[in-house]
Amino acid sequence: MTKQPQQIAILDFGSQYTHLIARRFRQLGALAKIYPPNFNVAEIENLIGIILSGGPQNISEDDELKCDPQIFKLGIPILGICYGHQLVAHLLGGKVVGGEMKEYGLANLQAGRSALFEGLAGGEVVWMSHGDKVETAPNGFKVIGATENCPIAAIADESRKIYSIQFHPEVTHTVCGMKILENFAFKICQAASDWQVKDFKDQLIKKLKEQAGGKKVFLLVSGGVDSTVCFALLEKSLGPANVYGLHVDTGFMRKNEVEQVKGTLAQAGFANLHIKDASAIFLSKLKGIVDPEEKRKIIGQLFLDIQEQVMAELDMNPKDWLLAQGTIYPDTIETGGTRHAAVIKTHHNRVARAQELIKQGRVIEPIKDLYKDEVRELGEALGLSEKIIWRQPFPGPGLAIRALCHQGRSTITNSQITKINSKLSTVFEQIRITAGLPEKSQIQILPIRSVGVQGDLRSYAHPAILEAPKNNPRASRGQDTNKSQIPNHNFQSINWLAIERLSPQITNAVKEVNRVLLRADSQKSKIEKGKLIDATITKNRLDLLREIDAIVNEEVFKAKLERDIWQFPVVLIPFGVNGKESVVLRPISSLEAMTAKFYPLPDEVLESIISQIEQLGETSYIFYDVTNKPPGTIEWE
Repeated sequence: MTKQPQQIAILDFGSQYTHLIARRFRQLGALAKIYPPNFNVAEIENLIGIILSGGPQNISEDDELKCDPQIFKLGIPILGICYGHQLVAHLLGGKVVGGEMKEYGLANLQAGRSALFEGLAGGEVVWMSHGDKVETAPNGFKVIGATENCPIAAIADESRKIYSIQFHPEVTHTVCGMKILENFAFKICQAASDWQVKDFKDQLIKKLKEQAGGKKVFLLVSGGVDSTVCFALLEKSLGPANVYGLHVDTGFMRKNEVEQVKGTLAQAGFANLHIKDASAIFLSKLKGIVDPEEKRKIIGQLFLDIQEQVMAELDMNPKDWLLAQGTIYPDTIETGGTRHAAVIKTHHNRVARAQELIKQGRVIEPIKDLYKDEVRELGEALGLSEKIIWRQPFPGPGLAIRALCHQGRSTITNSQITKINSKLSTVFEQIRITAGLPEKSQIQILPIRSVGVQGDLRSYAHPAILEAPKNNPRASRGQDTNKSQIPNHNFQSINWLAIERLSPQITNAVKEVNRVLLRADSQKSKIEKGKLIDATITKNRLDLLREIDAIVNEEVFKAKLERDIWQFPVVLIPFGVNGKESVVLRPISSLEAMTAKFYPLPDEVLESIISQIEQLGETSYIFYDVTNKPPGTIEWE
């Protein structure tokens, strides 16, 4: 790899997006590395810029993490982001206060004149994720950006080249984000532009040879892009004879998944792949388990148990073998993998036992610092086919985390539901007209909870169901690409852009809610008739989910949407009438999984999916998740 003498240092305060900042700079061709907040950046040779990341702390509550104030005297350009924005103001004499309302989602930025904002329009769509806000800018700074809820959304001291912004330029929802980072890197920091994935591939191969130290490697292969690229990289580095791939059939796979994985990898030349049917043990271990975190941890432990069992059966000496995992960076971030990051959910390859093996030096994770789009680029550089590279992501725990479970009493009382629904209705009525929804539209929560992420912290809150009166068949087909008509069901002429704005307004205003769902079925039963259903992981539930998932995937591929829809979770929730559960459709678009947007399906695709699910006669309600990430994670568990 060609040595890059210049570097942008990112001080990590625990944001879920810290590595996404580094990814964006690398995408632009500038080298960026991540350091703890107390790192002495003056020791870094040829340092040309400093980023202060976001984080889950609150300066207004005196639990802030700090950096050395001397960095502001180095004469090196600085950019504070979100928490970093507040920290710049706080350390340099400004005032930070707790906001009246936490803000998560899209906002309109009025951008002023600044080197940081060169090339931007006056009004820009940006992504907010904060509670505190800057009330007074430090002396010497001018306000260069404002939003409706955040009058000091960006400040600058142009003479010292110190800038800070309350929003996140690194997430794709901030339309002008890459331009802002480009301005900082190349106009303000004068960075070079010669970072390439090809260089990183060569670096990884060299690093893997050193890490292996002559040992062989045992890899669990799901057949997804991450583990397959990992498999190819290991074979390229160590040779096929030194890499043993194992695909574990957990019983949580999609329809015909095992056969497809085996066939696809065989065609790609991976002959050293073996299949282990462990479905019975996985099902038995999850019997009666309801908590999503516990499910993930049990599955992670079982993967390691199976690996050790197979190694023992094949008489593989653990001293001669290392375990490899296809972990990518979002897995480590959401499991609290950076020092100050909060745990959103424990990924199956980040359970305690796996962490212990990592500490012992018995695990190698070749792609753990990469995001999904980078993994795909690496796969292309390794010569893998498009069919493998663009395979839709599927979680390691499989359908087990897409079948929500419940036993016993609800975690929320009727009086609590009434109170939240009252608050919801008040908020909704204020924004319903703007969203163009029918007058008789209603909103209420479901008595179940799902995992989300808000302000870099984990949330475990309720989904809100948005329901409109049943329509007559639509009179026209979508003239507006931002509008859709769910056929003969709830919403006619949905304005998707309005829905995208409505959803975060609801989750911002009502803390007990972290998702917004549209009701998409034919409304044969009122939501009020629905009840929680006792349900754990069983073969019958998984088989039903498999069938529905197969319907969805077939329609997506038939419509040639597999490149547009990054992932399409189908979730079975234990709520409905007459003992029949309900289904959530969760199509999303994303680049790297750290942020995501819900995907508006074309009319005819959605119509076909709904019709086929209802023809199965096994479900109650069908919901359409219109929540971006944040506040809702891609998976519900």
